[in-house]
Amino acid sequence: MVPHSDDSRGCMKCGHTETEVGEISTTGGGLSKMFDIQTNSFKVVTCTNCGYSELYRDRTAGSSDIVDVFLG
Repeated sequence: MVPHSDDSRGCMKCGHTETEVGEISTTGGGLSKMFDIQTNSFKVVTCTNCGYSELYRDRTAGSSDIVDVFLG
């Protein structure tokens, strides 16, 4: 495993620098869960080499900002 440090870029697990970005939606609690209303949206950033993934609440305008956070 390659440790992630401030001066390195890439996947926290393997150091690879290519990613895929996907989306998932989930229900919250209470009535939204009972009626299956999906109130939470997340971006999923996945390393194309090892498959390590992180979820980010979808509050940004573009996915490139999220990839920058994932890669360090």
